[in-house]
Amino acid sequence: MKILHTMLRVGDLDRAIAFYTGVLDMKLLSRKDYPDGKFTLAFVGFDDGGAEIELTHNWGVEKYDIGSGYGHVAVQVPDAYAACERVKARGGRVTREAGPMKHGTTVIAFVEDPDGYKIEFIQRKV
Repeated sequence: MKILHTMLRVGDLDRAIAFYTGVLDMKLLSRKDYPDGKFTLAFVGFDDGGAEIELTHNWGVEKYDIGSGYGHVAVQVPDAYAACERVKARGGRVTREAGPMKHGTTVIAFVEDPDGYKIEFIQRKV
């Protein structure tokens, strides 16, 4: 078994796609409307063939309450400090600057997408 994707419900699909592709450098892998169900699915991911993120837009819904159960999506980066600077330069929001994790040495950072979902950068040399 392997993880295929994580699904996130988004209020503005174009804005979400712009964040994941323009700020995080993911690729838009597919996008399809389902008129009978009144929703659109878009898949974004990296060129590595790994897990993807499914962005689900239910037509007519502009905002979701994330709730207290959601944590974050983790992304491996070679340099978390540089990744945070790129996010800020592209208009993204860094919610925890890069640095060693509490009670450990792994360098991490957190950014937030336009819908409030957290993305963790974990620094690991590729």
